[in-house]
Amino acid sequence: MKPASDPIRATTSPANTASSRRAFIKSSTAVTAGIAASSMVVPAVHGQESAPDSNLRPLRIGLVGAGGRGAGATDDSLSINEGIQLVAIADMEAKTAASVRDAMSKRHPGKVDVADANLFSGLDGYKRILDDPSIDIVLMTTPPGFRPRYVRDAVDAGKHVFAEKPSCVDPVGYQICVQTHQKAEANGTAIVTGTQYRRQTSFIESIKRIHDGAIGDIVAATTRYCSNGIWYRPRRDEMSDAEYQVHNWMHFVWLSGDQIAEQAVHNIDAMNWLMGGPPESAYGGGGRFTRPDDSEMWDSMHIDYMYPGERLLSFKCQQIPGSESSNGSIVYGTEGSATIGSFSNPCEIRDKTGNVVFTIKGDISAAYKQEHKDLVDSIRADKPIVEFIQTAQSSLTAVMGRLAAYTGKKVTWDFVTKESKLDLFPEELTQSSELPEPSYAIPGKTKLV
Repeated sequence: MKPASDPIRATTSPANTASSRRAFIKSSTAVTAGIAASSMVVPAVHGQESAPDSNLRPLRIGLVGAGGRGAGATDDSLSINEGIQLVAIADMEAKTAASVRDAMSKRHPGKVDVADANLFSGLDGYKRILDDPSIDIVLMTTPPGFRPRYVRDAVDAGKHVFAEKPSCVDPVGYQICVQTHQKAEANGTAIVTGTQYRRQTSFIESIKRIHDGAIGDIVAATTRYCSNGIWYRPRRDEMSDAEYQVHNWMHFVWLSGDQIAEQAVHNIDAMNWLMGGPPESAYGGGGRFTRPDDSEMWDSMHIDYMYPGERLLSFKCQQIPGSESSNGSIVYGTEGSATIGSFSNPCEIRDKTGNVVFTIKGDISAAYKQEHKDLVDSIRADKPIVEFIQTAQSSLTAVMGRLAAYTGKKVTWDFVTKESKLDLFPEELTQSSELPEPSYAIPGKTKLV
């Protein structure tokens, strides 16, 4: 395992800073009751706005990664919560940070106060946010490859964190996530993750009923995340290798983890939740037909995941222009079946004769906001939610499937958690770094590490 780079520490002791901040927040507001301490059980208050309270000391938010997901997460948090304020933004490019600041100022007047001096750029820009002892919450929405180390640094600095998915793209990153989760619990700081299905009422109610025996014992399941393609950003002449790859991050495995980790992890996470934990093994394949020449991504994967109790999950993802999209899961039990619709599609449960016995609509927009309401409510209640391990397990499940497809070998959970030393993050990364030529995996040639 490569040693992780040393983060820049806050000048004040992180533990003391976090403790004093929590005490101040707690003393300035009434405690919110009923906050769940785990992503497995969450309050079903979707779409409910926080009531304004003139006694609230605003929680100060810093955004790290001002792309589309960063702007979306910021908008969701500012929309659903009162008593919060966006005060700093860091991004690889200064103009991107400024653009999000300006857009959020128009959408949420009174909730944005980001001075030009608090717009940071470059790979080290996030450290300026972590160095600011007045910032309470950091939204980590960078490309996934940075997430394990950046969230670790934020927790070390005593910050509460919202972290987008996936949590990691390799086994070394997973181990960092586990250690970070434990540190956050010790700190008393929150980590809420962007696995919105765990906060979507249709998923919560359907999976609870399945766990309560609505379809008998789970035997098998299928899940698909198949779409028509993905964006690609050409290289600008002035860009270094590092700048280009971060700019076009989806197409480089050290940054995205390939589609199975970056995108399809939502469905994998729902299946781990359904099955009660990660699978024991993965075996599968796939290939690439339509990717640009310098993309490292495959454009299709199919994986057989075996869960404890010999319960099989048949998984497929693809991004192929002109192909038919398909997204959702079907769960088969001894007494019936359940269809779990992705996005805002409905979920339904059928008995063994095929009759629908339960149905519920989905609302993914409310779920996106609920993540941020739960985070803020848990901080104010001094009952911080810490759920980094759950999302890291789902992310590593995706990585396990990718390794099986890339190498053509069966890969076990014990291998990726106890033996693998795979670390995709570049050593001594700087903004001007030269990086290896892009390459893609070939089963039978690509080694299992």
